[in-house]
Amino acid sequence: MKVAIQQLDNTYSDQLIDLILTIQQKEFNVPITIDDQPDLKQIESFYMVPGGNFWGAFIDGELVGSIALVKFDEREGAVRKMFVKKEFRGKELNIAQELLEVLIVFCRENGIDHIYLGTVNVLKAAMRFYERNHFVQVEKENLPARFPLMNADNVFYSLNINQTL
Repeated sequence: MKVAIQQLDNTYSDQLIDLILTIQQKEFNVPITIDDQPDLKQIESFYMVPGGNFWGAFIDGELVGSIALVKFDEREGAVRKMFVKKEFRGKELNIAQELLEVLIVFCRENGIDHIYLGTVNVLKAAMRFYERNHFVQVEKENLPARFPLMNADNVFYSLNINQTL
């Protein structure tokens, strides 16, 4: 199985909504709806116009993973919408790792030095993944003032791009 990672735009909204809501609601029972995430219907204006981006991982034309970057300050961004379909997770395909690396390369090329993210403490595998990738846990009150908080998130991480790899 070959994984292809490409930039996404508004034409992928429906596929993204299907991927993400299925994982959030059905797999992890996170009480979140599409109304809580209007950004999924406005990928270009929400992510790209301010200087971030959105990527998808495809296998045989099927969207199986996603990651996004919200640029919220001159040199800072927030990782959002990092999801991989259950049956495509793990080291074998390494989709999450590839998605994260695409995002980090984008940050380096665009002068973004620090990235932050929020997650939910039930997502233990996600937390281990971030920690393996040198993300450091930060207290909510120590996040940058302009960090775009999501209501569901209760664990936060930061990564200094220049100290990795």
